[in-house]
Amino acid sequence: MSSHRPFGLPAAVTAAVSLLAAAGCSSSDAEASVVVPRPPAAEAAFCQALAKELPDTVAGLERSDPEPGSELTAGWGDGAIVLRCGVPRPEKMSDPKAQGIEANGVNWMLERPEGSGPRLTSTYRKAYVEVTLDERYAHDVTPLADLAAPVRKTVPPSL
Repeated sequence: MSSHRPFGLPAAVTAAVSLLAAAGCSSSDAEASVVVPRPPAAEAAFCQALAKELPDTVAGLERSDPEPGSELTAGWGDGAIVLRCGVPRPEKMSDPKAQGIEANGVNWMLERPEGSGPRLTSTYRKAYVEVTLDERYAHDVTPLADLAAPVRKTVPPSL
């Protein structure tokens, strides 16, 4: 079991998750291809359960899984939203200044990598679930609302 630092969750940020609407509807030109995680067996079992619960649409975008196909990855909108389950614990989680967001009962650490949209990684769960969003979601993390229930149902809390 990993130790996690608590994150400050500003009320305005938490409220924004449920209030913001998707800004655009065009599909991404980015090729949907990802590195498949290689988690330990126990984490992989949670990820396989998650794969069975993921929705057909997220933020109004149809499911379009990235290559190579795997139960550990999923996508929507031709790479606009990509989920990877069983990723390693991000180093940034050790940073006491890391930004946190809560969406429908699941806590996420928010990172804003240079030159791309936000990357969010679940916290306080027995497997890390990473969601990357393209640039249209630079200030809009509403896709997490569609992913929170499946994560909550299949990946148990670690605390």
